[in-house]
Amino acid sequence: MVRINPEIFRAYDIRGLADKDLPPEVAFLFGRAAGRYFLAQNERQVLVGRDNRLSSKRIRDQLISGLATAGCRVVDLGEVITPLLYYARERLKINAAIMITASHNPPEFNGFKVALGPATIHGEEIQRLYHLMEELKGEVPPEIPSPRADQVEEGELRADYLQMLTEKIQLGPRNLKVVVDCGNGTASLFAEEYFTRLGCEVIPLFCTSDGSFPHHQPDPVESANLVALRETVLREGADLGIGFDGDGDRLGIVDNKGEIIWGDRLMILYWREILPKYPGATCIVEVKCSQALVDEIKRLGGKAIFYKTGHSLIKAKMREVGAVFTGEMSGHMFFADEYYGFDDAFYAAGRLLRLLSHGDQSLNQLLADVPRYYATAETRVGCPDHAKFNVVDRIRQSFQKTHEVIDIDGVRVLFPDGWGLVRASNTQPVIVARCEAKTAETLEEITKEIKDALCAFPDVEDFEWAK
Repeated sequence: MVRINPEIFRAYDIRGLADKDLPPEVAFLFGRAAGRYFLAQNERQVLVGRDNRLSSKRIRDQLISGLATAGCRVVDLGEVITPLLYYARERLKINAAIMITASHNPPEFNGFKVALGPATIHGEEIQRLYHLMEELKGEVPPEIPSPRADQVEEGELRADYLQMLTEKIQLGPRNLKVVVDCGNGTASLFAEEYFTRLGCEVIPLFCTSDGSFPHHQPDPVESANLVALRETVLREGADLGIGFDGDGDRLGIVDNKGEIIWGDRLMILYWREILPKYPGATCIVEVKCSQALVDEIKRLGGKAIFYKTGHSLIKAKMREVGAVFTGEMSGHMFFADEYYGFDDAFYAAGRLLRLLSHGDQSLNQLLADVPRYYATAETRVGCPDHAKFNVVDRIRQSFQKTHEVIDIDGVRVLFPDGWGLVRASNTQPVIVARCEAKTAETLEEITKEIKDALCAFPDVEDFEWAK
């Protein structure tokens, strides 16, 4: 009997060790269950794309077999970035889509992102797929069949996608020198051509596709993965550096002085361009973001509302409130003012280049007036899955008696000159904590208060704040 690991069915996607958690019979069974799921929504055609991981081709074969035996017709996009899969959905008017990827995880991992209509499914819908697999696991044949030629159609949209991007992004008169680090991920197949076509001088860094990721993980949120990018920007005198994650839906930015621009500061630049065209717009702010972003949105006349972490959740909230743009600290950026509203790191990079190319200020100068508050890095505190949500809830109840709190995703405790965030991770047995303050002294006070509150619970491991 097929063994299915329930832990790979996470809040926003399915992700696990390729050989252990997604062997041929599980990949086939997932395709069969996803096919049933799509057919129940009257969707027979399914888009399939894959990243450049070494296991992705094998998983693609078994996934498509499962979809085909369920009665679906597959359009195989080949080896692509996730935003191209999303674009194909718009271009081909096919609502059902599966991307084979584990994003920035180490090379031995793989998984699936599942899209239906404009949404990337999450939460209970992902659990539905797990339960469907459990129901169908007696239907896995001893030998997994290959899909017939009439069940799979090749869909080549790389040229269309790049053409669409270069039509949407028109750079100004300023010539820009850009260092691009793909971490040998799937973005390597697109980046150099894209930025050259935009008119930039491109210095490629680890832009050879290699699913073993030999130089560093393709995860631009980890500063250790941006060391080579920062050094190259300074050495080459580049205007900026752009780092991509493994499947091209997140980016990291380094300015001309080699400083990392985290997601919340990057959003300030985008909002300064967008909000004057949409006065009074509702602006979604992820709970982990700096108060500097909230203050800037208010200054520009926007209405800031806090919301949960998670690209699937944020895209759904954008549609609900009619938001024209938002982003996450992790580097997902969602443009719906001149684009489709999905997270596309290539388009987001193009928007930043467009902004720079129409002026003469450096990227560092453009953010010089934004306050730099004192903050911890995101800190992951060990706490068992069975206890973490209860711990966060009890901390919320305690602080609610004395402080204003925002409890849309965990609890963000507001202090006179700062804040502390405590939220249960949706994907790991940890509590995520972060603090920010206007002075170093206040930050010390807030971190002590938040740490004391956490460590009062025996299930919470002792920890030091990440820098």
